[in-house]
Amino acid sequence: MKRHINIAIDGPSGSGKSTLAKNLAKRFGLVYIDTGALYRTVGLYVRKQGVSSDDREGIIRCLEKIDIKMTLENGGNAVYLNGTKIGDEIRTPVASVYASDVSKIPEVRAFLLDIQRETARNNDCVMDGRDIGTVILPDADVKIFLHASDDDRAERRYGELTQKGQDVKLEDIKNDMTKRDANDRNRDIAPAVPASDAIVFDNSGFAEEQTLEKAAEIIRKTIQTV
Repeated sequence: MKRHINIAIDGPSGSGKSTLAKNLAKRFGLVYIDTGALYRTVGLYVRKQGVSSDDREGIIRCLEKIDIKMTLENGGNAVYLNGTKIGDEIRTPVASVYASDVSKIPEVRAFLLDIQRETARNNDCVMDGRDIGTVILPDADVKIFLHASDDDRAERRYGELTQKGQDVKLEDIKNDMTKRDANDRNRDIAPAVPASDAIVFDNSGFAEEQTLEKAAEIIRKTIQTV
């Protein structure tokens, strides 16, 4: 049976990894899988239940009542929480903080692991997150760790959220990003660091198209069949 092509894109918040992963999926005809949406969805449920993001036991209890489905729609993935499709409510700064906090809990990561791996096993895909190359898809054909300066990342996220009509402040986004970066790098389980065989790509100052072209070049050099 033919083995599917898997590409892992990791990096901190605001590095542009989701945009890059979506663009690569279109360029090479792959399925895009947004793993961060899964953690954000768990965080959304926890917050709606009035459970604090640092209440480990409360979050673990919530897992028993969470049913998450990832479906493929129009070449990408849609996430459903207990039967309801999730939208931009998981893209706010507070949702980012909740996602980072719940992702530190081993039980949450185990809860979501099978969903991610099963989707990758069944599709030629590009998957983005923070531990794709190190934990989720350690045998991925290509691993790219994308990062950029703090100012670049905050401004990108600010532009993304304001375009969607959200009332946010650049300074708040930068502060939330700094907190999440520290959480993600220093957590005991699956810290957000480059895999030993990942290609580290600093896209500070790059336009979206420049990032895509550089990443596409990396992929073509690694995989001869795409």
